[in-house]
Amino acid sequence: MTLPRFQSVSPFLGVEDLPAALAFYRDKLGFSLAWEWGQPAELAAVCRDAVELTLATRSDAKPGGISRLYLQVDGVDSYHAQLQAAGVAIAVAIDDRPYGMRDFSITDPAGNVLCFGQAFPSGLQESHKP
Repeated sequence: MTLPRFQSVSPFLGVEDLPAALAFYRDKLGFSLAWEWGQPAELAAVCRDAVELTLATRSDAKPGGISRLYLQVDGVDSYHAQLQAAGVAIAVAIDDRPYGMRDFSITDPAGNVLCFGQAFPSGLQESHKP
């Protein structure tokens, strides 16, 4: 079994005005636009070096302090088993997703959602089961 190894984190930050937030991150903080989603855009990511932040205006972004984080982890099945053994409640069951990840979610005591995922090995489709 592969031991868990954390690779990266892509936090979602709620914003009131996405165009103004993008201008601030680009013009004031030196980030670059990575991508936008929606018409009009509801989500966008900004990057600088190895850091990526997702800015969200969608209603489920829950402004006011509640955040959603997606952490890419090697050995996601091992990590899932460790959390279950520790008594952590799993909010979304581990499974293979159509977006190319095997992942699961928990909620921390403050209500923040933490999603842990591992990309499918190159060349495998969503039917892959580790």
